[in-house]
This record gives sequence, C-alpha cells and structure tokens, in this order.
Amino acid sequence: MSIPALPRLTSALADEHRNRLTDLAQEVDFPSGTRLFNEGGHADRFWVLRSGTVTLDMHIPGRRPAVIETLGSDELVGWSWLFRPYVWQLGAEVMTPVHAFEFDAPAVRALMESDPAFSAAVSGWVGRVLAHRLHAARTRLLDLYAPYGSGHGL
Repeated sequence: MSIPALPRLTSALADEHRNRLTDLAQEVDFPSGTRLFNEGGHADRFWVLRSGTVTLDMHIPGRRPAVIETLGSDELVGWSWLFRPYVWQLGAEVMTPVHAFEFDAPAVRALMESDPAFSAAVSGWVGRVLAHRLHAARTRLLDLYAPYGSGHGL
C-alpha cells in the first residue's frame, strides 16, 4: 500500500483562497534543532514551509520519539490548530534551517467562520493532509515495530 501524495499549498487551494490565507502570514526563520511544538501542547499556530525541512515525530513510551515524516518546501506543518481542543497530536523539530509562513490559528479560524467557501477550501486541504499523515504514521510504526514490517507488496 503506497502513501498518497501530500497535498501542497500551491496545488491544494485555488488562487483566491491561497491569497486570502497568505495575507494572514508572517514570514519566520528557524535554525536547525528548533522544536516547533511538542505532542500534547497547545496548537495556536501552523506553518507552511518555504525552504528547509521539519520532522514530525510521535512519542513512544520508553523509547525515543519515532520520526513519522519529513516535510519540505510548500508543505503544511501542523493541523491540530483546526480541531478542538487544539492540542498537538504529534511533535515537530526543524532539521535544516527553515524559512516559513507562520499563521496565527485563531485569526485563520475567524476568517473561516466568516467565509464558508474559504472554510471549505482550507478544511479540505487540512483534511487531506491529516489523512496523509495518519497513513504515514501507521506505515512508519508498522515498519518500526511490527514483527515483519508493514507488509508492503502484499
């Protein structure tokens, strides 16, 4: 079972919705080793990478966090900001210096509440990212911890 392509911002949203979203963005930079968020923390922002890489990880009791996915240019970092109670479901760490758009989640949610078409577009994009991340997490955890791997090719 292959992992579907991750929906990138430039292809996931129509120009109008992408422009409305990026109008809310602030450009930020992070050095390697920066922890963007930890699993269980308050999700009040999210990022779209312009350059650099970020790993997503999952806490495994008694072990080092398992890296689920590595994200790069034009990819969404963080989806938990969209769903109550706004708590990070994974952790994220900057692996190579990052330049990104940073979004204030309450401001984006307010715009979504005022514009149903924008809300549907952003929710659909984030939902597709979420589905991709859940599939990637499952596959990665099976590869790491199942007796015979994930069964690719079965």
